[in-house]
Amino acid sequence: MTALEENSTATGRQDPYERLLRRCKGLEPVAISVAYPCEKTALAGAVEAAEAGLLAPILVGPAQKIREVAEAAGLNIKPYPIEDVPDAPKAAARAVELIRQGRAEALMKGSLHTDELMAAVVSSATGLRTSRRISHAFVMAVPTYHKPIIVTDAAINIAPGLEEKRDICQNAIDLAHDLGLELPKVAILSAVETVTTRIPSTIDAAALCKMADRGQITGAILDGPLAMDNAVSFEAAKTKGIDSPVAGDADILLAPDLEAGNILAKQLTFLAKADAAGLVLGARVPIILTSRADNVRARMASCAVAVLVANARRTGKVEVRQ
Repeated sequence: MTALEENSTATGRQDPYERLLRRCKGLEPVAISVAYPCEKTALAGAVEAAEAGLLAPILVGPAQKIREVAEAAGLNIKPYPIEDVPDAPKAAARAVELIRQGRAEALMKGSLHTDELMAAVVSSATGLRTSRRISHAFVMAVPTYHKPIIVTDAAINIAPGLEEKRDICQNAIDLAHDLGLELPKVAILSAVETVTTRIPSTIDAAALCKMADRGQITGAILDGPLAMDNAVSFEAAKTKGIDSPVAGDADILLAPDLEAGNILAKQLTFLAKADAAGLVLGARVPIILTSRADNVRARMASCAVAVLVANARRTGKVEVRQ
């Protein structure tokens, strides 16, 4: 029994992360290059996901150090190939190269700095960039909310402009589709529900909604600006007289900037006891950014999300969640 299944059994409630894991059963494991897994938690995340049948990892980094970490942590890494490179920057570059060669379908951060990994990802000559802006999304299971919710961007884009927000929004919509949502509801967050020049994010929100009307953003229902309470509470929206198909039922929360998104995600995690599975979007392949603070549930859920995204790209088919 997996950690997710144990939690579902112990609590007696249906666990949204356990549902993610169930949807991965029967799918072919995703070949993934793991950049510099030279710390216990980083290496264990890849091994746990492999043993659960989610991933087929290629470990990229100094082979001797990886083996020493595995031995100290009691991890069996004999089934997994190791690409022997001497340091973190070279590990990031080689992990990306394996994807460009078609040997891997996803990328996982090991124990190197995020900046080191992303430098290899965004390289114009040898990276994994597409025409889309790269962004980050958390798929969060919040105990006080009635369904999983995507929070974006809380990790990469510091102060995105309108065009960047368009890509961040579309990346999150595409992720929702890959997870089985046919028509996700996007709440574009600000501090108020009305458009005002005094708060630029409200103008961006209104523009994004019009961009959706014109087909520049597709596959979702957008509304904004919405304050956080109206985005997730029917009662708050009703009290303020907001008539919206998104209010109180958002699937995606689009933050105005990184500070707001990061604070929101961490508040949900530490105050509302939410679990957060993170993924980098907009590149050629899904990218898992693990953290030493992630528990087993979060690591496994991040891997499950990456598997569903990679499988949707592999097959060109998306299972629609009922």
